[in-house]
Amino acid sequence: MKVVTAYLLALLGRNTCPSAKDIKVILASVGADVDDEKIDLLLSQVDGKDITEMIAADREKLASVPAGGGAGVAVAAAAAAGGAAAAPVAEDKKEEKVEEKEESDDDMGFSLFD
Repeated sequence: MKVVTAYLLALLGRNTCPSAKDIKVILASVGADVDDEKIDLLLSQVDGKDITEMIAADREKLASVPAGGGAGVAVAAAAAAGGAAAAPVAEDKKEEKVEEKEESDDDMGFSLFD
């Protein structure tokens, strides 16, 4: 991932065709390990391709990948199964909001306009 990031940083720096040397310089500037095999693999895969087209094509693939939200899926599944499990979850949230907020000295005694 760091090799891809270094490649993209080189592109953002107006380098239209970053070389292995350019990627190594970026990685070395942040103290990251350099893996020549990964750099060569990346450069062989992006050779002659437009990065914006590659990102657009891969964005469609990422749309189908689930990303977190396991609790929401469980609640939705329970609601679809009858809704009995969804009610206690809602009650728990209401109880959390009822807690009284203690007065605190968040501003440490200073006011913005004193």
